[in-house]
Amino acid sequence: MVRAGLEAHVTGRTISKVEVLHARAIRRHVQGAEDFTGRLAGVRIDAARRRGKYLWLELSDEQAMLAHLGMSGQMLVQEEGTPDEKHLRVRLRFDDDGPELRFVDQRTFGGLALADLVEVDGATLPSTIAHIARDPMDPAFSLDAAVRALRSRRTEVKRALLDQTLVSGVGNIYADEALWRSKLHWARPTDKLTAPKTRVLLEAATEVMNEALAQGGTSFDALYVNVNGQSGYFDRSLDAYGQEGLPCRRCGTAIRRDPFMNRSSFSCPRCQPRPRG
Repeated sequence: MVRAGLEAHVTGRTISKVEVLHARAIRRHVQGAEDFTGRLAGVRIDAARRRGKYLWLELSDEQAMLAHLGMSGQMLVQEEGTPDEKHLRVRLRFDDDGPELRFVDQRTFGGLALADLVEVDGATLPSTIAHIARDPMDPAFSLDAAVRALRSRRTEVKRALLDQTLVSGVGNIYADEALWRSKLHWARPTDKLTAPKTRVLLEAATEVMNEALAQGGTSFDALYVNVNGQSGYFDRSLDAYGQEGLPCRRCGTAIRRDPFMNRSSFSCPRCQPRPRG
């Protein structure tokens, strides 16, 4: 959703000026604000790319401006003169005097940084995320390789599904939805999964992500928006995540919430029985 919006609104445009309004927003760029703004001025944006939770703009000088949105980060395209957002952190202006690109982040968990572009397994990536695996929506994604990678780990299946070095792009919400569709409990050991069952899980994750993309993503509040500030509505189609106490759409049993890695996991106790032992 965000990548497509950036592709449409900023590719082919040349950056004229960058303002860093909050140092924490570029804390991952260790050379600091002056280096960040200086290296971006006069550079053209050639493409908008994404892998997993990372988003980046390919630049004409063989660098990338890498963005991690964290929990509340937004990349917004705004007409010049539009009042600044309360939590505006970085502003990019262009030499065509067209709309600005703004990085807004209420909780400042996200951030921007510059990185060199490198070739990894046939893909061009920022060097700092070269270890991130392909995601199920990547045309070059190998389902067989992802099945082998997940089954090779000795951990809970949801932990493996969230491990960005095994398969990227599956966040907490989509993991719960894929597990519900696959009738797998989140604590099921990966080394006990059969290859066919693991394949079903990854296919379910791909379906969930495609459906969410078609509906503009999953928006629970005003922080989850596209570059035009519009919210997605996939949250209306959720079967497990956030449905605690509501009847499972498959069997009618109340959905259960369990603590998981400082977050929550939602599952149906009947359709997704907890593993024994």
